[in-house]
Amino acid sequence: MATHKIRFRVYYEDTDAGGIVYHARYLAFAERARSEAMRSANAAVTELLETDGIGFVVRQVGVRYRTPLRLEDMMEVETALIAITPARLKLKQTIRNAEKLDEEAVVLDVELACIEMNTLKPARIPPRWCDAIRKLEAGVH
Repeated sequence: MATHKIRFRVYYEDTDAGGIVYHARYLAFAERARSEAMRSANAAVTELLETDGIGFVVRQVGVRYRTPLRLEDMMEVETALIAITPARLKLKQTIRNAEKLDEEAVVLDVELACIEMNTLKPARIPPRWCDAIRKLEAGVH
């Protein structure tokens, strides 16, 4: 399975008083990485909203914290498509210190649900979007 990788630096605003990344900030880094992964597959979330009136929301997320990142560290966030159903995506996101790529800092198991933005009810992912998103899985990006 192919993945999408992107790097971010840890800034002061991302840390607690001890200079360690505040636990909730990892969710924000994961969200940014998911958006960039979708964009790399030609499936920008803004286009999905504008053309189809649907979007993805986090249905469930599990987070395992393993090794802390610190102020000024460069991280790499890897996003992998695990499964796609008519209305959901399952992703695994792994955050590592870019200087220690063999160590996992944080691992997130994310399930996204597709919903109609006007009604907030479940919606099917349009076929063209399924095809684009599968590029993350097939490695065609």
